[in-house]
Amino acid sequence: MKNFSDMPNYLKTASLLLVSGLLLGTSCQKKAAETAKNEPEFTRVNYNRPEASSYLGVGLWAWPLPMDYDGDGDMDLLVSCPDKPFNGLYFFENSSGEAFPRFEPPVRLGDAIPKVQVSHFGPGEPKVTVPGAELKDFRKSLDSKPEALFPIEELTKDLGKNPRFNQWKMVDYEGDGDLDILVGMDDWSDYGWDNAYDSTGTWVNGPLHGYVYLLEHTNGEYRNRGRLQADGKEIDVYGAPSPNMADFDGDGDLDLICGEFLDRMTYFENVGSREQPVFREGQFLENEAGLIKMDLEMIIPVAVDWDRDGQVDLIVGDEDGRVAWVQHTGKMRDGMPQFTAPRYFRQQADHLKFGALVTPVSVDWDSDGDDDLIAGNSAGYIAFIENLSGGPTPSWAEPELLEIDGDPIRIQAGDKGSIQGPAEAKWGYTTLSVADWDGDGHQDIVFNSIWGKVEWIRNTGTELQGPQPVRVAWGNQAPPYPSWNWWKPAAGELVSQWRTTPYAIDWDEDGIMDLVMLDHEGYLAWYRGTRKDDETVLLPGKRIFFGENASALTSKNEVEEAATGPLRLNTGVAGRSGRRKISFVDWDKDGDMDLLVNSLNVSLFENIGQRPDRVVFRYHAPFTDQMLAGHTTSPTFVDWNGDGVWEVLAGGEDGHFYHLPR
Repeated sequence: MKNFSDMPNYLKTASLLLVSGLLLGTSCQKKAAETAKNEPEFTRVNYNRPEASSYLGVGLWAWPLPMDYDGDGDMDLLVSCPDKPFNGLYFFENSSGEAFPRFEPPVRLGDAIPKVQVSHFGPGEPKVTVPGAELKDFRKSLDSKPEALFPIEELTKDLGKNPRFNQWKMVDYEGDGDLDILVGMDDWSDYGWDNAYDSTGTWVNGPLHGYVYLLEHTNGEYRNRGRLQADGKEIDVYGAPSPNMADFDGDGDLDLICGEFLDRMTYFENVGSREQPVFREGQFLENEAGLIKMDLEMIIPVAVDWDRDGQVDLIVGDEDGRVAWVQHTGKMRDGMPQFTAPRYFRQQADHLKFGALVTPVSVDWDSDGDDDLIAGNSAGYIAFIENLSGGPTPSWAEPELLEIDGDPIRIQAGDKGSIQGPAEAKWGYTTLSVADWDGDGHQDIVFNSIWGKVEWIRNTGTELQGPQPVRVAWGNQAPPYPSWNWWKPAAGELVSQWRTTPYAIDWDEDGIMDLVMLDHEGYLAWYRGTRKDDETVLLPGKRIFFGENASALTSKNEVEEAATGPLRLNTGVAGRSGRRKISFVDWDKDGDMDLLVNSLNVSLFENIGQRPDRVVFRYHAPFTDQMLAGHTTSPTFVDWNGDGVWEVLAGGEDGHFYHLPR
């Protein structure tokens, strides 16, 4: 997944799915808006347990601004969230005054402030900056009073592309009493982005670069002194530098700590002086337990003495909207300041949330008579979210990570598993369905991920067993796979496009589970289940699903093909492939299965004709005109009020859950 602000706009500007596999344009957005008038809207699901706590979190991507925002003497948190649909600048009040409080629920102060940074340096008001400007009178005016500092283009002109991270921090760099500026910028020109593996899985493009520039304040103006160096070489971290200068080792001069696009932080000790900094070669922060790593990536560290003990800590935002305290212990070890492992802040339970790009399935997992949720997310976890009350407005337990042999289930790309390269190493994008796959009476989990490997987790009734491949009897043909994959599936394995739901369903009602999902070329396919040696084994996929009314959907000359050909839900390749989240339900109660698909929010494909070898769907516009997707949503269905009419529950880009009544 890209930095959201620079990712492809295929779901931002085109809200609807084409039957031919294209995405719809603005004409269908207008149609969606018209049909949505006077209709119910998606509402964010709450914990409905004000006495409880949960992880503090915004939507996808947290840019923290730690400060005493309300002036009551303790440290609060402001967090800017640039993504959809939870975009905004949020205030989390510390009402207890504790260093690790239970924060109050977020209060939205306004729209997100892109690439905002806060700089602390002793007593007095912190400085809040955005690229090229200081935000004056920030507490009262937020971003309405920017004061120019230095032309951005003077720094970006030597980069191959505009930086995704452009972070401006203020500091008295050389101890002369005025404020200079450190600018952290990344450079993606060597890395590229998509589909650059050779046949052995080696990334043949270059790495991410992350540089730190010094703008020295001299005679009332700023002068570009170029990139900072360490040990005689340019400082170059793995993207997203997030520079922070403070006296981390307590020797009276200012050291430097940088973040990166992944999950680590690098310490550059100042071995010069307060007036003439000279930096030693960088070392990743570590403590006695090993390297200090954040749970996800796209991290945003901010230096501040959070607990007012005289030691400068790090407050770090993570990709899934959480914020952690990495506490300075005041100790040194082998010349490195010692910090604790990240401790993620908590808040009063408010909106139900599980990471980012959450993928829920509604199911009575604990067999107590009400519908719980099993969900994946961008981090690659799978969680059980217990319905504690039932009824039309359930109360929910905090997501509980499912485990195997005592360890949380987590699927990750590593340096070879994402088609978009090693910068996505920490992501997993688990998307799933729940069904009794092996026919033993217990609900199992069938999932896909960033890899595109379709696997299942067996539930024995007392424990979950490790993932194993869903098996397909390919016969004499080699298992197919997307043409851009550098790796090939093993015999009997099912490999499809990444991040698309494998939907387990007994489609032909023969008592054996089947699978319906996008195949390796993006067509919706039925993989019929058979039983062999007490194992569910699928037959090769058949493209039995077709679309009707294509002329109302397409903006290109593919009407005839779309109307008569198989249903193709994505024509994109490599990183633009897959990304389809689906669910089947008899939406209109006419006895056949209709299809819910991610779109602007969720779109319905109505089943209007079915025989064993052909199922025809009629496309309907999204249920509302609400934008819930930046990348994708993920639909499931519920009947919380028990009236026998299905409702939609969508997992959002922001990790929240959105309910649409009928």
